[in-house]
Amino acid sequence: MESLPKTQQPHKRYWRFSKQDFFPEPSFNNLGSYKNALSQTPNRLKNRLFARSSDSSELVELKKESENEMKLCLTWWDLIWLGFGSVVGSGIFSITGQETRNDAGPAIVLSYAISGLSALLSVFCYTEFSVDIPVAGGSFSFLRIELGDFVAFIAAANILLEAMVGAAGLGRSWSSYFASIIKNNPDFLRIKIDSFVDGFNLLDPIAVVVLALANGIAMTGTKMTSTLNWMSSIISAGVIVFIIIVGFVNGKTSNLVPFFPFGAGGVFRAAAVVYWSYTGFDMVANMAEETKRPSRDIPLGLLGSMSMITVVYCLMALALTMMVKYTQVDVNAAYSVAFEGIGMYWAKYLVGICALKGMTTSMLVGSLGQSRYTTQIARAHMIPPWFALVHPKTGTPIYATLLTTITSCILALFTSLDVLSSVFSFSTLSIFMLMAVALLVRRYYVTDVTLKHDLGKFLLCLFIVFGSSIGATVLWSTDVKGWVGYAVTGVLWLLGTSGMALLPKQRIPKVWGVPLVPWVPSLSIGMNIFLIGSLGKAAFYRFFICSVVMLIYYVLVGVHATYDIAHPDKQKSVIDEGKESSDQVL
Repeated sequence: MESLPKTQQPHKRYWRFSKQDFFPEPSFNNLGSYKNALSQTPNRLKNRLFARSSDSSELVELKKESENEMKLCLTWWDLIWLGFGSVVGSGIFSITGQETRNDAGPAIVLSYAISGLSALLSVFCYTEFSVDIPVAGGSFSFLRIELGDFVAFIAAANILLEAMVGAAGLGRSWSSYFASIIKNNPDFLRIKIDSFVDGFNLLDPIAVVVLALANGIAMTGTKMTSTLNWMSSIISAGVIVFIIIVGFVNGKTSNLVPFFPFGAGGVFRAAAVVYWSYTGFDMVANMAEETKRPSRDIPLGLLGSMSMITVVYCLMALALTMMVKYTQVDVNAAYSVAFEGIGMYWAKYLVGICALKGMTTSMLVGSLGQSRYTTQIARAHMIPPWFALVHPKTGTPIYATLLTTITSCILALFTSLDVLSSVFSFSTLSIFMLMAVALLVRRYYVTDVTLKHDLGKFLLCLFIVFGSSIGATVLWSTDVKGWVGYAVTGVLWLLGTSGMALLPKQRIPKVWGVPLVPWVPSLSIGMNIFLIGSLGKAAFYRFFICSVVMLIYYVLVGVHATYDIAHPDKQKSVIDEGKESSDQVL
């Protein structure tokens, strides 16, 4: 009699902690098996480097690792407000004043429009994948299907890093804003330890408590968390509408002159910074597995929420610069000081509460999305599959949520916001850029279908797009004067994208697809590379240090676990060889 699939086995206890649950793969059966696996590392790396998953594997086979199904409970309404709740945090309140005063002036509205366009380009890519492959893994699963196992692991490691660092950063921001409301001192509630290194010497217990509460709510159930989110987000949206209306009623068009006090350069510098006000939408794509009608709900939810947020951000930026001359904008509390200037002193608390609410819902939605990422990564055995288990009653991945909760709480307790934000930015933009590449690969390359010379042409065009984007970014970062270099890189980008457009597409989306392919994903690649180039050297150093740690883990653990799962026919021989090796040692 055939055994039941894992999703139909009701007798296993959820709360279990055996070695078999963490490392069930033959390579970790005993010390001998592991030594034998390590001796085969070069061959296994070669095997897994470009090995690609499939839609059916991500949608059907990997789900069995969770033993219980996640509940189909979300609609387009939930997704729109999950998008609003995950994106609209403190960024619009804290970053706008700084960039208006120092970089863009009244043209900050254009900076928000440019960043919103870049975010929408990434949203298009996420939407097509999520409709075709409605699974909890989001970008991890999409990259594993199109770019292979190794690239997916690098993305997975960055996703986990982004999840932990991003949550910790939100916790620290919440604590800072709350303390500023009480005493106008962001470190008021922190505990200073003089013997610790700067950047890690201000302990933040408030951030830990807030993160623990948000993640605890997320563990209880997806639908309840979504309901809490949209109810509070609607209230927050009402406050934002009030801010916009009051700003326009009390604003002066004379404050918008000069509109470009820092030139075009200032607009783009500000765009690179305010982009972080748009991050978080990828968490909504991770909810596809729990969406009732993905083909309808995901496009409405993702594109609807990001379009609405872009308009809201532009209107809020315009309202601020009409109320206050850009030279008078307060860098730290732009909106609060602006309202005080027109006699509405109580509005400071309204703005503060709205910002705190935004960060709270960002933590809630972030907890949902991050744990779904972690679940799919564990289903693929890139981390122990124990983290993939879904609780039978709540329908949520409690172990995966606990992993991100505990690690983010530890980071939030010790690590300052500036250290966290630079690492987070690099990881996020790298994944967005890889998603655009994956979409192009999905459209133009199908294994055993695409002709070799067409694949060669596609890779050449992709190389030109990358090279021209990097070239333009280097020119901008080194502050090279003149238009010749930009003209050359722009023409090369056009040639690369045009050449790709002339190639035959091998796959057409069945339900919903990104328009103007390859132009939209190619532009997304260029904009994300440009934004990566705007980060400081410290972000690059920290990112590469983290990448080295990730690669060490992959060589010692990840490659062997995924190799065993991909080659079940070889499992018995690995176990037998390991036993023989152990016997020889004894």
